[in-house]
Amino acid sequence: MPSNSTATYGRFSDGRSASARDASVNLGLSGVEIRLTSPDQQMIWQYDTLKAAEPVRTHAIDVLLTSTSQPGASVFVPSPDFARNLRLSAPHLTARAERWRHARPWVFGSLAAMGFVALIYAAGWSPIRSMAGVLPQSWRERLGESAVASMTEGHKLCASPAGVAAMEKLSLRLSKAAGASTPYKVAIYDWPLLNAFAVPGGQVVMTKGLIEKAGSPDEVAGVLAHEIGHGIELHPETGIIRAIGLAAAVELMMGGSGGALANMGLLLAQLGYTRTAEHEADLQAITLLKNAAISNKGLGDFFKRVETIEDEDKVTKTLKPFDLLRTHPPTAEREKLVRNQKDYPSTPALDEASWQELKRVCTITKDPAKDAGVDGAPL
Repeated sequence: MPSNSTATYGRFSDGRSASARDASVNLGLSGVEIRLTSPDQQMIWQYDTLKAAEPVRTHAIDVLLTSTSQPGASVFVPSPDFARNLRLSAPHLTARAERWRHARPWVFGSLAAMGFVALIYAAGWSPIRSMAGVLPQSWRERLGESAVASMTEGHKLCASPAGVAAMEKLSLRLSKAAGASTPYKVAIYDWPLLNAFAVPGGQVVMTKGLIEKAGSPDEVAGVLAHEIGHGIELHPETGIIRAIGLAAAVELMMGGSGGALANMGLLLAQLGYTRTAEHEADLQAITLLKNAAISNKGLGDFFKRVETIEDEDKVTKTLKPFDLLRTHPPTAEREKLVRNQKDYPSTPALDEASWQELKRVCTITKDPAKDAGVDGAPL
């Protein structure tokens, strides 16, 4: 395909499966040109069909794009140069253009109102995040439960009482450090995938694969602190509202469109997070671990472990189908951020007995669909 720019690395998701593939991305004359090598495939997304997960700001370091010509598909490009040049080719994706679209219905209203909108935007206020913040907790929990059900379909809930108690102890310790009035709920699934993900309503899903790969309870605590960080920043709720719109989110919470609710897990997996969001969650994790008097070296060790896995399988095997690293900052940078933190007094995240019980948590499992509502039921 002819293009007027140098090929840039990207990650492409077709929307039909949760996995992502390497892609070569160009800014062509008429649109974004995407080439996949396995299998070989080429496509052009016309500029006027493009949408961005977030406005492409002047100093953007990456961009997550979708196109109305290929519903459900997305491409993530971690390149400041690409983002900067994209602003010129598709100005409707810029922050200024989005502000104008929001302001247009009110142009003939009041100059004072327009001035107020300009001020709140200049102050960095996020309307979507604010909307997510005022959603009732019961709505967020229902949305989270639906997301968990669709994400974990076909996998059993790990339910060893002693193992579940160990995770609850760890969650309570970090939740107190976060100042949460209600402890974060953590469900572990018998799933070899190495991953963990936050869902709306103060809920986190962890996999057996992650706990098996972790070398210490401090590593598990670091991952859990990161996911709680996403929850504190309301990233799951914000991502869903941005994707489907506030009106649709309210309709879902009021009991409408059950089919859409059933697909919330897949939607969350496809959305991923921007690097900014991941960095925010990392910073929250560092603060939580310090407040909980848990060493952050475990989080650094986990990043090092993931970096080793990346080197071994090129992020094509262990991390499917929910790609832990699709939009994350480079793992080495995240490890460096943690390693650069000052030391502080700490104690192990779990005692040795509790750690051993946590590693055996999947020796007893339950079918969430059959056992919902009983002791050990999901979330």
